[in-house]
Amino acid sequence: MTEPEWVQHAIWWQVYPLGFVGAEPGMAPEQPVTHRLGQLLPWLDYVVELGASGLALGPVFSSESHGYDTTDYYTIDPRLGDDADFDELIAQAHARGLKVLLDGVFNHTGRSFEPFQRVLAEGPQAATASWFRLTWPDSAWSPGSEPEYEDFEGHHHLVALNHEEPEVAHFVTDVMKHWLGRGADGWRLDAAYAVPPSFWKPVLAEVRREYPEAYFLGEYIHGDYAAEVRASTLDSVTQYELWKAIWSSLNDGNFYELAAALERHNRFLDTFVPLTFVGNHDVTRIASKLENPDLLPLALTVLLTIGGTPSIYYGDEQAFRGVKEDRAGGDDAVRPAFPAAPSDLATVGRPVYHVHQELISLRRRHPWLHGAHTEVLTLSNEHLVFEARANGGALVVALNLSGEPARLAVPKPATGLLAGRGEKQPGRDAVSLPAYGWAVLGTSGA
Repeated sequence: MTEPEWVQHAIWWQVYPLGFVGAEPGMAPEQPVTHRLGQLLPWLDYVVELGASGLALGPVFSSESHGYDTTDYYTIDPRLGDDADFDELIAQAHARGLKVLLDGVFNHTGRSFEPFQRVLAEGPQAATASWFRLTWPDSAWSPGSEPEYEDFEGHHHLVALNHEEPEVAHFVTDVMKHWLGRGADGWRLDAAYAVPPSFWKPVLAEVRREYPEAYFLGEYIHGDYAAEVRASTLDSVTQYELWKAIWSSLNDGNFYELAAALERHNRFLDTFVPLTFVGNHDVTRIASKLENPDLLPLALTVLLTIGGTPSIYYGDEQAFRGVKEDRAGGDDAVRPAFPAAPSDLATVGRPVYHVHQELISLRRRHPWLHGAHTEVLTLSNEHLVFEARANGGALVVALNLSGEPARLAVPKPATGLLAGRGEKQPGRDAVSLPAYGWAVLGTSGA
């Protein structure tokens, strides 16, 4: 494993900044600098009180619209502010012990990216023509004519970079170093699955020579996660398989699906520690995804008692709702503006916020959970008991997704209740749970 030691204690609060601050949906031709990034500052103490230890930011660099169409990797998006605003956010976060993760879009760029604009202006002879995967017309090039180019998954406004070009690798390396030098603690690499692992390996080696404590997380939706980590030398990837298994098993009343996913998750942990989540900026919120809202604490219990580096998407801790739709603007509902301060939040979300606090507190008291493997002890469609164990520590987790109380067998020595809503009778090998109940039990090894 290559991850820095500090990641063992990391719990992220992920924010999509352009949405959080209520920025305009698109960049104006002469966009004035509006100092909105500071709107995050009143929320840093809230992050600490939640129990998180890091702020994972979505895109903050100049872009055409949603941030994933970057146009200038060295400039803060003027809809958010400028370098001084960024520096203040970093300083205030670090003063509270919070790490900061940046979102780097290095698979593709926006069409207004200056090296691509140079290609459009100068044609095949442009010095940056090799940065992109271009097909020029058979006839001689003339000003105003445009080549065909590879894009990102059919989105023609997103121009794919040519990762076989050494200058692209030098550029990405320099961008990473620039912002790490300004205080960032790591990078989430957007659409990393679309980039050859052979590109990441030398780039990360070069960046790590100067910033050995930096953390590199790749966005992977599918594929052989462990093989990709080994080939790319990324520290981690996003665990979408587990995300799907959590909400799907709860909706379908099928804990066998989750048990199978946990076994596969164990195999990933033999190679690396995945980023685990039940929500992010690209998916329907967990409170909307679950057909029965009473099961939300069970989803959170799984997230925060298994191996992984957990990430909480802003608003999920308040049971925010939002459905992602496959259309233009379909992400808006899951990327909302936040109020000016935590005191402005509605009280309806407090019970779910307190469940987050309870489980995060448990995890902070048992940091070995970061690398914990799980063993299923009791399993049926609606009932699950598993043990999480690592480095001499162990906890037993019991879940009941039935609308009826349940008494579940615990075939491992377990002590009292550490968190949740259940009852463990001394000397008995069972735990009693209410309807939709969950419990975390200590063991002699906890």
